[in-house]
Amino acid sequence: MIEVTQLTKRYGRHTAVQDVSFRCEPGTVTGFLGPNGAGKSTTMRMICGLTLPTAGSATVAGRPYRHLPNPGRLVGVLLDASAQHAGRTGREVLTVAAATMGVHRRTVGEALDRVGLDAVAAKRRIRAYSLGMRQRLGLAHALLGDPRVLILDEPANGLDPEGIFWMRGLLRDFADRGGTVLLSSHLLREVEAVADRLVVIGGGRIVAQGDKDELLAGGGTLARARDRAALRGALERAGLPVSDGAEGLLVPADSEAVGLAAAAAGIALTELRPAGAGGLEQLFLTLTAEADAPRPAETVDQPAGTGAAARPTEEAAR
Repeated sequence: MIEVTQLTKRYGRHTAVQDVSFRCEPGTVTGFLGPNGAGKSTTMRMICGLTLPTAGSATVAGRPYRHLPNPGRLVGVLLDASAQHAGRTGREVLTVAAATMGVHRRTVGEALDRVGLDAVAAKRRIRAYSLGMRQRLGLAHALLGDPRVLILDEPANGLDPEGIFWMRGLLRDFADRGGTVLLSSHLLREVEAVADRLVVIGGGRIVAQGDKDELLAGGGTLARARDRAALRGALERAGLPVSDGAEGLLVPADSEAVGLAAAAAGIALTELRPAGAGGLEQLFLTLTAEADAPRPAETVDQPAGTGAAARPTEEAAR
């Protein structure tokens, strides 16, 4: 289990993460979502001991990551697929990691096979890897110690559609066998396809969390009118936050409140329905409508590495 309790991170006067709390249970995939700068990466780095929190705590299997005697055997981490020695081959990277974790060398070949890197790719130096190949190697590194928990930040970045489909199956199988997955991704459709639970962060705070189906069933309201600008103005004057969706305006309020605001302004609506019918994308836009504009919070911590090889240090800004 991953348990995050009132995590807060401040950089001087700037608060990157404020009172963030959530749990990730065994046997589930938890999608960790939010716009750029919302605090996702900062939170994940605090969970993995790479960034010290200003307040609050984070534990994995009941202990802080830094207190785990051999973290790679319990937690597989992928925060930055490029954080590997560019002059080493893929096999060399995993061989060093295997020695560090105390696992048998045969697991190196098994991990490479599991992520689809063949013998030729394993012998290539990482500087010659594509981004997708680095992601696969990063996943192999995360899985090398046969962990019970996976913490993954944008693992599908750079993968082709076939690779994304493969990763979805891998994560689903891992959770179905009792593993715990915390997954951050901008690919909302893929998160919707694999996640059991969702945690949505905006402006450094949790704006929603819970069972995916329950959240999608209560994702606010979608409204349309011939005069979109007039409708937006009416809703904003009524104190209702508004964001643009592909099919209309998204409002984190019930349909009655939206309809009354439009009626009071004399605006005829052409559509008024629950936004959850549009899936995770509309839910995400609705929930983050009030979030702050993108901030530099997530560019303060430069990822220092992954898995057991990660160094618990504070890095300079990108």
